[in-house]
Amino acid sequence: MKIAVIGLGYVGLPLSLQFARSCVDVLGIDVDPQKVELLKNGQSYIKHILPSTIIELVKSGKFSASTDFSLIKEVEAVIVCVPTPLTKNREPDISFILDTARAIAPHLGKGTLVVLESTTYPTTTDEDLRAVLEEGSGMKAGTDFHLAFSPEREDPANEQSKVKLIPKVVGGYTPACLDRATALYRKAIDTVVPVSSCRVAEATKLLENIFRSVNIALVNELKLVYAAMGIDIWEVIEAAKTKPFGFMPFYPGPGLGGHCIPIDPFYLTWKAREHGQHTRFIELAGEINTRMPEHVVHRVADALNTQRKAINGSKILILGLAYKPNVDDERESPSYVLMKLLTEGGAEVAYYDPYVPVIKPTREHPQFAGTKSVAWNRATIENFDVVLIATNHSSVNYDELGEWARCIVDTRNAMARVNRASSKVWKA
Repeated sequence: MKIAVIGLGYVGLPLSLQFARSCVDVLGIDVDPQKVELLKNGQSYIKHILPSTIIELVKSGKFSASTDFSLIKEVEAVIVCVPTPLTKNREPDISFILDTARAIAPHLGKGTLVVLESTTYPTTTDEDLRAVLEEGSGMKAGTDFHLAFSPEREDPANEQSKVKLIPKVVGGYTPACLDRATALYRKAIDTVVPVSSCRVAEATKLLENIFRSVNIALVNELKLVYAAMGIDIWEVIEAAKTKPFGFMPFYPGPGLGGHCIPIDPFYLTWKAREHGQHTRFIELAGEINTRMPEHVVHRVADALNTQRKAINGSKILILGLAYKPNVDDERESPSYVLMKLLTEGGAEVAYYDPYVPVIKPTREHPQFAGTKSVAWNRATIENFDVVLIATNHSSVNYDELGEWARCIVDTRNAMARVNRASSKVWKA
């Protein structure tokens, strides 16, 4: 069997490699020629994917990469893993999905299976994607070609999170479409979970991410409430999670990051309005999480005040640009918002992140493109008025930080075990 995976990012590349390991011939297609060239040469641009894995599968002939969409005529199935961002007005942008559909439609053969994995609102697959594919191919979904949705479930940097082991939800446009999609994923994934429709599968992914967003918002709000009472939220969570039933720990932070949690809930709020429904709970959670960087900046100001300094004119180091520990993914990272707020307040802002040596161009924060991570040494760290811990990478030496830094604002409880630095640390 030969399949194509469109979009070789944090979702598409691991999925491609897993299918290739499972003896499926995989054609990876991406519009970025630089990515394709790196893969052809056995190089990885994602930290947790080893070059040796790519080299092995390229040499075996099980995996190849290209920018040529016409090669889709050679495959039996196409899996679409492209971005689904929000517009400036916080509305869903499915243009990447529809542009991809226009690119592949002329090359679809009869009986080909098309699966969408990009997170989106219900009806995207069976209405929007289907319409573009049918128009471009001259064929009918469910009759001439098969159509399905299967939400991605990726957890970068989690050693226990393996593509093969994560159960795969699959919904088909017709029962026959579901059968084809289920059979495809069973070639590479241990557990496949069929559901009754594409819309149920789409809604499943949104529920998973909304669940996280709402619970993170809850602990972020409780952090402020308990702090006003002189109670440490981190100690409360550690105590609460000893309960063996009815509780799941979530942790506060400086805001939400990554491609999923800050974005996906708004796909449902937008779609719900079309049906006259108001998602007040989801929107409130989004409001709380979005305002967390402002709270952190206020804590930085409090910490500086004790040194008789203001944000304006101070030198501030953001520790951690990636949105979560031990990854090189800084999409939607709250660190960017913190950098923007502090810079606008007149601070001289730098960052340190061993996984992000240089900031790449981003749509939301182009002003930071090309900025380089500072060096990690005593002379550099001592030079800052405040070090703001935004991401708690495990490779950072927090003992050294406690010894070198003048003042630390900690949003991740990273300094909890560095007792001798407690007088320098402000929790935020």
